[in-house]
Amino acid sequence: MTAPRANRPLLNRNLAEFGTTIFAEMSALAARTGAINLGQGFPDTDGPEQVREAAVRALRDGRGNQYPPGPGVPELRTAIAAHQQRHYGLEYDPDQEVLVTAGATEAIAAALLALLEAGDEVIALEPYYDSYAACIAMAGARRVPVTLRPHEGAFRLDLDELRSAVTPRTRLLLLNTPHNPTGTVLSREELSAIAALAVERDLLVVTDEVYEHLVFEGEHLPIAALPGMRERTVTISSAGKTFSFTGWKVGWVTSTQELVTAVRSAKQFLTYVASGPFQYAVAEALRLPDTYFTAFREDLRAKRDLLCTGLADAGVKVFRPAGTYFVTADIRPLGESDGIGFCRSLPKRAGVVAIPNAVFYDDTEAGTPYVRFAFCKRKGVIEAAIERLSNLRK
Repeated sequence: MTAPRANRPLLNRNLAEFGTTIFAEMSALAARTGAINLGQGFPDTDGPEQVREAAVRALRDGRGNQYPPGPGVPELRTAIAAHQQRHYGLEYDPDQEVLVTAGATEAIAAALLALLEAGDEVIALEPYYDSYAACIAMAGARRVPVTLRPHEGAFRLDLDELRSAVTPRTRLLLLNTPHNPTGTVLSREELSAIAALAVERDLLVVTDEVYEHLVFEGEHLPIAALPGMRERTVTISSAGKTFSFTGWKVGWVTSTQELVTAVRSAKQFLTYVASGPFQYAVAEALRLPDTYFTAFREDLRAKRDLLCTGLADAGVKVFRPAGTYFVTADIRPLGESDGIGFCRSLPKRAGVVAIPNAVFYDDTEAGTPYVRFAFCKRKGVIEAAIERLSNLRK
């Protein structure tokens, strides 16, 4: 039997460059080899007991077992609006300016599909979370990377390079701060310059802030709080990273009524709704006292420092992150230069899995020597990984 349209590829050509994600490949490698997985960014412990119990209560009480409202349950939308006011002084109408999504990844997809048209250009900070490139491609738009480059132990944004990347076709800036995978936290001065550029060139901004409560140096400042930015910014966050429930897939969008309506128009044809009972639990999580957020951050700070020290002792150059779950290491001091090959061989050599940063770059050469390790694991797991990695110098 002849396959239908045998001369035509089955996969939409916009997605032809995207295969299985590196996270799936490396997590499967960890499972197959028994290596310690410091690759994919998920915690190996659950979040607060009271939040888990809130989800159980919702299930037992029949809340969320059927389709929740399209914008999200009112309790969660109210809690999200209160969170933005409490932490950043940003006011949003929970009925018109808040949208609940199936994690931040769906929020990003819905925002880009809603706001972009074929031929639009999107500036993204490179290296970038891999779904950004795929979502831009699905929208038929063109990504324009602006590379964060190593400088004095961190990865920094060149504002002149950013300004030069803007053309008459630029529609949108896609930001991520705190930044995955580099751990960079954009400063107030940098964000103010980006905001001024967006206002000057009349650009929309979509900003991924899922690591907002994991800033170890500096501060997290939503760009929507800066002058002229609330009306042009779609802010995205989620519960997964802040409360260690990545499997619940509860994210959200806050913006103006007009922008939220646009994003919802795309979102309703993706998952429609999701995570019903968990929405009630996340509403309770967002109301946790400041002591929770402080303790969570300090726990991750200690793990960051532990892993950074261990990696340095193993012989790599470490870029100590100002935020997020991740440490980037330069493997060239080990006499290595190919991060992808290094990561594929690391389980056999050292019993540890990491992620090669090159997959987050359009300019793969710029990312080739860098490798990302996650420290959102139990202390004992990190210590065991450090012990294994110490063999790299032998």
